[in-house]
Amino acid sequence: MRAAVLHETGQEKLEVHEGVTLPEVGPGKVRVRLRAASLCHSDLSAMSGVLPQPAPFVPGHEGAGEVTEVGAGVEGLAVGDHVVVCWMPPCGSCPSCVRGEGNLCLAGFANMGSPNYHHDGTDIFGFSGTGTFAEESVVAAGCAVKLPDDVPFEVGALIGCGVTTGVGAAIHTAKVEPGSSVVVIGCGGVGIAAIQGARVAGAAQIVAVDPVPARREWALRFGATEAVAPEGLAEAQQRLTGGEGFDYAFEVVGRSATVRAAYDAVRRGGALVVVGAGAMDDMVQFNMFELFFNEKRILPSLYGGTDVLRGYRTVIDLWRAGRLDLEGMVTHHVRLEGINDAVQQMRSGEALRTVIDL
Repeated sequence: MRAAVLHETGQEKLEVHEGVTLPEVGPGKVRVRLRAASLCHSDLSAMSGVLPQPAPFVPGHEGAGEVTEVGAGVEGLAVGDHVVVCWMPPCGSCPSCVRGEGNLCLAGFANMGSPNYHHDGTDIFGFSGTGTFAEESVVAAGCAVKLPDDVPFEVGALIGCGVTTGVGAAIHTAKVEPGSSVVVIGCGGVGIAAIQGARVAGAAQIVAVDPVPARREWALRFGATEAVAPEGLAEAQQRLTGGEGFDYAFEVVGRSATVRAAYDAVRRGGALVVVGAGAMDDMVQFNMFELFFNEKRILPSLYGGTDVLRGYRTVIDLWRAGRLDLEGMVTHHVRLEGINDAVQQMRSGEALRTVIDL
């Protein structure tokens, strides 16, 4: 089978290899024939080293496909089932899961220590224990979540991370209130999903902020009431809120500078929702007086801010009801051999979401 591999952290391009092999399907594992994968900015962050991931590895953590083999002890999955790949599966029994916070379960990190692939005498990891830029994968059973047959594979791939993260940040983490004002800083795939989530929740004003003109146009298409470049944020804040600030600000970039800008754009008593995945050495500063005096809530949102399976169900139900446009978020398709085109489209801002047809 074929897979796209990053051999060293920091490399610009992936190498597509033939003859990649998989480990045996042992107890608690399933083999999945991937049908669609999509590229998320977190994949680029892992390639550059912003997010920790041992190399060599197969990037990709958004994917969907069919189960082709089931290991001993696996319940609830059968050959032929459609599944979405979950990069951080909840165990169901740890304190976080018992509290209904399956997105905070750490059990999935154990999957990251075992190689998912093998090629030319070398063990190869899968990004976050998955690695969806491949034709097949063997993953822990919890990483394969049943996908209803009416959900297309490309939609399932998006549900696996970016859409669930963005929509959930608005609905579950922020709990955006009807009639409220929202600003979203960073309008890639996750930012667009946050805009759609804020729209579904009933926000009256949704201002999208991004330096890329195409992304600002997409933001308007998916529910933003206004879209501005970063240098236009202060004027929009003054004009729309009288300078007070927005009720909610979503930071979907993962940088300290944009977290600070989002904090400054929130009104006193409002909420800053940190969605972007940033580097461990990128520090953001707040002084103790402003934290106390402004009472602005700082709400990190990991994987949609709720139990992962609940997050998936929320997105699927809203999609079925016609309230989320997920197909429209796919702006490009490539085959696996065109993976580096997809990487460049993501880096340049040309693509909102590129789906790899497998």
